Amino acid sequence: MKIRHFLVITSIAASSALFSCKPKEGSASTRIAVIPKGTTHIYWKSVEAGAKKAADELKIEVTFIGPQKEDDRSQQIDLVTNQSALHDAIVLAPLDATALRDVAKQTAEKGKPVVIIDSGLNDSASFITSFVATDNREGGRIAARRLVEILSGQGRVTMLRYMQGSASTMEREEGFLEEIEKTPGIQIVSVNQYGGATASQAQDAATSLLQSLTVDEALSVQGIYCPNQTTTYGMLQALQGKSLAGKVKFVGFDCDASFLDALKKGEMHGTVLQDPVNMGYLGVKTAYAKLKGEAVTPLIDTGATLVTPENIADPTIQALIKTQVP
Repeated sequence: MKIRHFLVITSIAASSALFSCKPKEGSASTRIAVIPKGTTHIYWKSVEAGAKKAADELKIEVTFIGPQKEDDRSQQIDLVTNQSALHDAIVLAPLDATALRDVAKQTAEKGKPVVIIDSGLNDSASFITSFVATDNREGGRIAARRLVEILSGQGRVTMLRYMQGSASTMEREEGFLEEIEKTPGIQIVSVNQYGGATASQAQDAATSLLQSLTVDEALSVQGIYCPNQTTTYGMLQALQGKSLAGKVKFVGFDCDASFLDALKKGEMHGTVLQDPVNMGYLGVKTAYAKLKGEAVTPLIDTGATLVTPENIADPTIQALIKTQVP
């Protein structure tokens, strides 16, 4: 998917308020904090690599710091408060669309650019600088179209959601449901189960879900969708543990070495890849442009790409994979 830019006229008043803090070109004194949802997943390490690439090009200082767990809202709020006091701008991936709104707004009201990446923030269009992310709803639609294709438009499907409050995955889930409902031959069952913030939680939830859908030792669904790395990983482990991997059509989201191996073995039938390096890179570049008083694009789509057993060897796909799997 090509990157799409959506142009909106920005507020003249908001722009002029930042001209007084315009940094010198290539000034090492410019400091930007990048605050992800977490720091352990390879996805966030890729975001960090992109942020550092931008920092090197611009010759500025970038601090990459996030909560230890992706469900620790209080820690992320504290990080935004503390880092906004120390930096000229914030690049934030909010782990909760509502809980992080007030602290992000407070940062913006101090005249500091707030660029949101990866996952949206509720009612924030009036104060954030830009939203740099995957078109997550379209990503969910891509996954749905793949599942419909490999099921030949017939069958029962289920979805393991990620976590309440996460805007990015909620968009993927809703996009999936919107698209899948267009096919009359597909029946959707059990779409209100949540995997949780960690891979172990997701595996437990996936195992429980599969158990509830098992009738006479046979799985009663033909297709499964998971909307992020942890739920996809947890579901893959659960399917393998029950000797069901490959017997049910399975489409996930994000990248992991185990997913690539599963695709090659026919245990997974697709996964939707984001471009986290580009997300981190454009997040920092956008924050810096705003500090310089330049016009910025309010919404930047960093793209979503479907990887399947059929296209995994394609050089373009391999290049994208290498940014996310060591």
